[in-house]
Amino acid sequence: MSAEPSVPFLRTLAPMLRGLERRYQECLDARRRYPWPLIARAELEGVVTDLKRKSESLDAERPLLVVMLMGGTGVGKSTLMNALAGAAVAQASFTRPTTRDPVVYFHQSIHPDKLDPVMRLCKLVRHDRDGLRDKVIVDTPDVDSNDLANRDKLIELLPNADVVLYVGSQEKYHDQIGWELFKEQRRRRAFAFVLNKWDRCRDPGATGLRPDEDLLRDLKSEGFDQPKLFRTTAQLWVDQAETGGTESPADLPPGEQFRELSEWLEQGLTRMEIDAVKARGVDQLLAQSKQALQHVVPPDFTPAIRKVEAAWDRVLNEEAEAQTEVLVGALEPFQHDVEQHFSTKGHQRFRGLMAGWLRITTKLRYVGSALRDRFSLGSSLRGDSKSDSWDLQAAVHTAARAAGERVLAQRMTALTNRLLVETEQNGLPMLLVNDPVLQTAKLDWDDRITRKVIDSLTQMEAEVTKPTGRRKVIRESVGFVGNFLPEAVLIGSIALLLYRFFVQGLTPEFFHVLLPVYVTVGVLIVLHVLILTALPVRWSAIRGEFGKRLDGALNEDFRAAYRPILSDTAAATTQERRDIEQLVEETLTVTTWLNEREQASQVNELYGR
Repeated sequence: MSAEPSVPFLRTLAPMLRGLERRYQECLDARRRYPWPLIARAELEGVVTDLKRKSESLDAERPLLVVMLMGGTGVGKSTLMNALAGAAVAQASFTRPTTRDPVVYFHQSIHPDKLDPVMRLCKLVRHDRDGLRDKVIVDTPDVDSNDLANRDKLIELLPNADVVLYVGSQEKYHDQIGWELFKEQRRRRAFAFVLNKWDRCRDPGATGLRPDEDLLRDLKSEGFDQPKLFRTTAQLWVDQAETGGTESPADLPPGEQFRELSEWLEQGLTRMEIDAVKARGVDQLLAQSKQALQHVVPPDFTPAIRKVEAAWDRVLNEEAEAQTEVLVGALEPFQHDVEQHFSTKGHQRFRGLMAGWLRITTKLRYVGSALRDRFSLGSSLRGDSKSDSWDLQAAVHTAARAAGERVLAQRMTALTNRLLVETEQNGLPMLLVNDPVLQTAKLDWDDRITRKVIDSLTQMEAEVTKPTGRRKVIRESVGFVGNFLPEAVLIGSIALLLYRFFVQGLTPEFFHVLLPVYVTVGVLIVLHVLILTALPVRWSAIRGEFGKRLDGALNEDFRAAYRPILSDTAAATTQERRDIEQLVEETLTVTTWLNEREQASQVNELYGR
């Protein structure tokens, strides 16, 4: 503690603790990708509760020191309370266990509203002793009570304690339940110890360590090198008070220290010690808070996420290849429809005789295709391809739906399992990505995959109708010849026959009349063969390129859907780590501020190492 007045110091500390409490609560309430261990979360919730209680208790002109008696059944805890009060304020009994309400013993100048709400529900006993003006003594239920309601009351009251008087007796000073609770709370509270029924601990015929020596040895092992231990015989003092006597009982055993305990509570715990205990309790609470935060800091998952990304890329690539094979296979029954569609699209660049010839031959070639009923001769001659494009999409939808019902739905489920398994095997906890992976698997993959199939066919169609490079030169050359040569041959052959009929006097025959048709049809056939050779639209030529494009499209779509899960996980866990590190830094700032203002006081023996 510094030389500045202690009350303003503690009241300055109160709003700092309230700020920390809000930050810890926000940390608890935040939605997190990295799951916190249940025990660590419960520990942090306890920290928030203690921060709230501490801030409320410090935010007063004269903060009260709460001294709480804790011990097992039959150790004389309530008798000790009555001895300290000089009256029967707590229910004591020689039968065990004693079922009773907690007793709060406080000065008459203290308004009950200043007490914690939990303590207001206890039995309230006022007194007028000036030595205990700023202290509240609480007698609690037995720590090892068979009545769970009694234990719950103790656990509910314990966060209010600044100093815990751990009461034991020769039979029970180191029972398991009480000792475990002591070890759990020693980082948060100051502890002094009472070995009651001291008259039974000095049996001249006893061998081995006395109970007080054994207890001191155990406390030293817990870091209490010089613990404050009082040896008492509370019942003798209660009997003396009942007779109205004020002197010490005549038959006190040697080494009995009840009067020292009473004087320590009244005179040893001065305002300076009270403030020091309050500050030291905060210091320990902040130390525990930082330790609790260390249990919930997400590890650095960057190396694991890199390994998982590589594993996922491999799995998604394999899945894209497998689904491509399924989808291409599903389109096999529609290969004539695809060929007809591409042929029709590719023939749109031709005009005149060549265009008419190609439409008629295409119609005859694919007379058995699924589009034949909707692709009339009239639309062929007009070059109307709208119905054809619509029918191709319908065919793709039909094929994709059939593939989805048969295979793809099962494959997507298997893909989810494979990704989660790869995640765990590569060092990233599966819980970090489980929910987003399952949500991604619920997307409308049937529609997405169907669109990818249509997009891939559309890209292939664009190559047919608007090729690039060498194919563009061939297409333009064949198109120019196809659009010009049949009409030129027809007109030229007709002109030649007319010349020979009228100029050279050739006698017309039926063969001569049909000769321009024969020649023109021959040219159309030659050009048609050239078109089929130079610009193939057969399924065998389309299938490989279509599969390659579809594989790439599916792989890209899978990565676009699943890869952000890993990047989001990396960003989320990194941010959560920074948030907790920042909270640790804020806690450390308050701790440093507190340590700079602490002053040496006679309370070190109440705290272990």
